[in-house]
Formats: sequence, C-alpha cells, structure tokens
Amino acid sequence: MTNVKAIEKPNTAQNGDRMAQFKRFWRKNWIGYVFLAPFLILFTIFIVAPVITAIGLSFTDYNMMQTPHFVGFNNYKLLFLDDKVFITAISNTLTFAIITGPAGYLLSFFAAWVINQLKAKRFFALAFYAPSITSGVAMSTVWMVAFSGDRLGYINDFLLNHGFIDEPILWNTDPKYIMFVVMFIQLWMSMGNGFLVFLAGLQNVDRSMYEAGAIDGVKNKFQELWYITLPAMKPQLLFGAINSITGAFAVFDIAVAVAGMPSPNYAAHTIVAHLYDYAFIRFQMGYASAVAVVLFLITFILGRIVMRVLSSRDE
Repeated sequence: MTNVKAIEKPNTAQNGDRMAQFKRFWRKNWIGYVFLAPFLILFTIFIVAPVITAIGLSFTDYNMMQTPHFVGFNNYKLLFLDDKVFITAISNTLTFAIITGPAGYLLSFFAAWVINQLKAKRFFALAFYAPSITSGVAMSTVWMVAFSGDRLGYINDFLLNHGFIDEPILWNTDPKYIMFVVMFIQLWMSMGNGFLVFLAGLQNVDRSMYEAGAIDGVKNKFQELWYITLPAMKPQLLFGAINSITGAFAVFDIAVAVAGMPSPNYAAHTIVAHLYDYAFIRFQMGYASAVAVVLFLITFILGRIVMRVLSSRDE
C-alpha cells in the first residue's frame, strides 16, 4: 500500500502542476482565443465537418432517399478498376493541371513583374484582374464568339481568309480541340487572382534591399528578380502556387460551358465533372463522395509538396 501511495502522489502533483500551468496560460491568452473562436467555429462547420462527412459517406452506398449502407472499399474499387470514365477524367484533369497550373502561375507572375515597372499600374492591374471577376460560364460565352465552329467565328474567319484551313474547325465539338479551348479560357481567367497577389507582393518588397543589392554587385533587373525579389516574395509565391493547384484541379464550369455535359467522347471530362455527374444527376452520393476524397487527397498532397518547396525552414 505504501508503494502504491508513493506512486500516486507524484502523479497527482504532476496533474496539479499541469492544471495550474493551463490556468495561467488561459488567463494570459484567453482574449486571443475568443477572437479566434468565430473563425474556428466556421472553419469546423464548413470545412472540417464536410470533409469528415464525405470520407464517411465514401464507404457507403447512399442515394439521399435511403439510409446509407456500409460497403467498405467497394466504391474505391469501382473507381479505379471498373470506371473507365473516371480514369479518363483523371487523365484529362492531370493534363489540364500540368499545363495550365504552371503556365498560369508563371504568366501571372511575369505580368505582375512587368506591370510593376510601369507608371500606369492601376489601369493595367484592373485590365488583368477584370476577367477573374466574371464567372467561368460568362467568360466562356464571350470566348465562344471567337471559337465558334462556323465561318462566322473570329478565329475560323481569320484562318479561312488567310488560307490556313479549307473548312471551319469545330472548336467545341471536335475532341481534338476541346481541351485546347478549355485550357486557353482557363489561362485567361487564372491571370486575375494570382496576378493581383504577385503585384501586391512586388510592391511590398523593401526598396532598401535593391539599393543594398546594387552595392553588392547586382547589375540588372533579372539579377534583382532572382537574388532579391523572389526570396522576399516567398509567402506570395506559396499562396499563388496553392491557388494555381486548386484552380487547375477544380475546373468544371468552363469545360461544361464549352463542350457540354458530358463532352464529346469525354474529351473535357474532369474529376469535378465526374463528381457532379454522380452527385447531382445520378444522386449516388456515396460514390460521389469517393470521387471527392480522391480529389481532396490529390490536391492536399500536391499542396504539401509545394509548401515544402516554397516555405522557409523557420516558417
């Protein structure tokens, strides 16, 4: 009994010390947590809870009318082994993301860097940001005037009049050209948000760093960009990279506006389009949740890789 009491006393003392430390910590920081509470509550309700719900439903057969029925990994087996359309959607989405993600990222930064050298920054900033304000459907409708599949389309009219083609190209019905049109419109729209973030980052770089660089031997704008600007803009570069990844993998409305749902020969069928098909057309919520989980894992893993590359060790 003596040994048991001897063991229990230190544990009780440690628990008391931890409780006292927690009380001191809470008295010191409770105001900060009160201000943080609204964000945590909303983040939990609208982000954490839906993700957990989707993961749970992905292991069920659920059609919104009946009680979910647990089926284990059956939905995932069907996705990767039997659903050829989903494999096509993954291929299309990866192709789209590999091209438009880095291209939009680099073009946005280059445009922001060039415009930051100009005097009329505000005018050009508005011109580049305006496309991102409109919806993908509206912007696709505007561009389809140029990509119209008849002779009246601007691009077809130019190509026919200059002898490059003999007959109009069916831009939004021919599987060979559909993805090109979707990529072009997405690149045009992606210039907005990323461009604005990069422009803000460029304007916040401490000017004294450029003066110090000139003293240390930096000779031109490109050396300034490589040795001073890019290291000073890591937070903005990281934010822009995450936006590019999520935007590239979330493409849906532009593809539907250009080629319809489903697109001819599934040429522009993406993961989000596959999710929408099973969730809101077929109402197979369990299967759609499995698609959502796969998309979440892809974007999460790529996001972590980008954060590892662009984040500093002390961040």
